[in-house]
Amino acid sequence: MIKQAIIPLAGLGTRMLPLTSVMPKELLPINGKPNLEYILEECLNAGIKEFIFIISRKKKSIKKYFFNDNFYKKIIKKKKDKRIIEEYKKIKKYQKMIKFVYQNNPKGTGDAVLRCKKFIKDKFFLMLLPDDLIIKHNCSKEMIRLHKITNGSVIATKRVERKTVSRWGILSFNNKKKSYFQIKDVVEKPNIKKAPSNFAIIGRYILTSKIFDEIKRLKPGQGGEIHITDAIKSLIHKNNKFYGNIFKGKYLDCGTLSGYIKSGIKINKGEK
Repeated sequence: MIKQAIIPLAGLGTRMLPLTSVMPKELLPINGKPNLEYILEECLNAGIKEFIFIISRKKKSIKKYFFNDNFYKKIIKKKKDKRIIEEYKKIKKYQKMIKFVYQNNPKGTGDAVLRCKKFIKDKFFLMLLPDDLIIKHNCSKEMIRLHKITNGSVIATKRVERKTVSRWGILSFNNKKKSYFQIKDVVEKPNIKKAPSNFAIIGRYILTSKIFDEIKRLKPGQGGEIHITDAIKSLIHKNNKFYGNIFKGKYLDCGTLSGYIKSGIKINKGEK
């Protein structure tokens, strides 16, 4: 069973400025609760028991959000507010499940994942990118179900408009079924003519622990960063099985200011 989830949270969130000049993007509220809590709830409902948060010194407010007991105790002692008490109970539950890893320099998602190696206990683990919300259906639960069938790594994917493929990591595949396919390759931001499909990677991964050694072998790529997709490509070329899960839920992009605003509107309308 997959019981651990890595959540990279060290990014600067420059696409969300000026909001992120004072608050991490993952704590920005969407319909009354932080973006990050939607991710945690998805994981809990999929059976995850432990979270590994990758943060930086500049984002210690994420740690404070979950570990601010004295503040809550003082408020509850004065007010006895039932809503606050319930929120505090929820946060106390999360406290027991969260570990923190630090990535103080932006060296890419691959570098971030590698820093979690000592905490990973099993052969496979879940990784979620918090910019990507998937509502209506639990994507992580779908992926874990597919992993049980295939005993392989799984990447969440959705069909995108052909004209937009250059914005995405695009999957090459074979043996397509109704809701999944086997991945042959990953092509990062191809032009329209060279794109092998229009199935794009969305920020949910079930990864084999073999990926840690693969990341160690990588040299920095674009922007001087270590990219997780390069490690995935390498493993696929070494005949490790990766599958694309064509998820049923609705994708929301919370990584840009316009996407964040649209996500709030859709969730507020009850698109859960």
